[in-house]
Amino acid sequence: MQKKVLIIGAKGMLGQELVSVFKKDKDFKVTAWDREDIDITDQKQASEKISELAPSVIINAAAYNAVDQCEKDKAEFEKAKDLNVKAPGYLAKIAKKLDATLVHYSTDYVFSGMPDIPEPEGCAGSCGSCTLHEGFIPQLGFREDALAEPVQKYGKSKLMGEENVMKNGERYYIIRLSKLFGKPAKADGAKRSFFDVMLEVGKKAEKSKAEVKVVDEETSCFTYAPDLAKKTKEIIEAEKPYGIYHVFNEGACTWYEAVLELYKQAKIKAKVVPVGSDEFPRPAQRPYVSTFLNTKLNPMRSWKLALREYLKNK
Repeated sequence: MQKKVLIIGAKGMLGQELVSVFKKDKDFKVTAWDREDIDITDQKQASEKISELAPSVIINAAAYNAVDQCEKDKAEFEKAKDLNVKAPGYLAKIAKKLDATLVHYSTDYVFSGMPDIPEPEGCAGSCGSCTLHEGFIPQLGFREDALAEPVQKYGKSKLMGEENVMKNGERYYIIRLSKLFGKPAKADGAKRSFFDVMLEVGKKAEKSKAEVKVVDEETSCFTYAPDLAKKTKEIIEAEKPYGIYHVFNEGACTWYEAVLELYKQAKIKAKVVPVGSDEFPRPAQRPYVSTFLNTKLNPMRSWKLALREYLKNK
């Protein structure tokens, strides 16, 4: 018997990959809805439509992600709270009523940017004659259970959404991703990925012999949408314990380091110049370091390999 899967936000960058991955498997019957099919901020409508469909898995790939607009505009922050906070809570209640599994996506922006620096095992904090630190390279980043302290309104809305899912749900996976990239979304007005933007910038700069200034800060990881879609299916099929998961392509980097690799692979000869974040002032503060640590899943391939596939498919 086929398992019914409902994918919400089906025309987004991630949503379209989820639809593709699940439709390839005959064990799943996929229903793909976007904003014209359902308003998940309307609790009554969402409950009626989803209850009638009665899926066994609900995947919520819809979200508000205009980070700077959310920070500077009260009306935009209200939109963020509707889609990122209230809607996940409604979906958690619906999933619980239907005894369905809910998958909800969150972000590295729930973190402050100041991860704890781990000490070697056995360290007592007294370094008089200790040799434990010799050759020890700490893994810097945030575990799934790390304290979430967002530094901007967008991150706060996503954290409140996580809390709403945990409060109202029962069988749920909260999957945090970071710097999503992949094929452009089919949805109108969708945000373009960083790599899409920087490819365009690089090609223009190459022709005009201009420099490309890129922020050499904000260290984190990239998540390739097709890999995330496959990993989501893997988590569901393996019946992993419910809770929070970090899904990202291996390897951390700054924006500047990412552009160097992008132009190297794309053979774009524009000159790339590292700058501080003060060169491009933005309303919303970004975490200085928001690198994920993964303690629950098999690691995914490196972001550089994923980038190679992304460029090949453009």
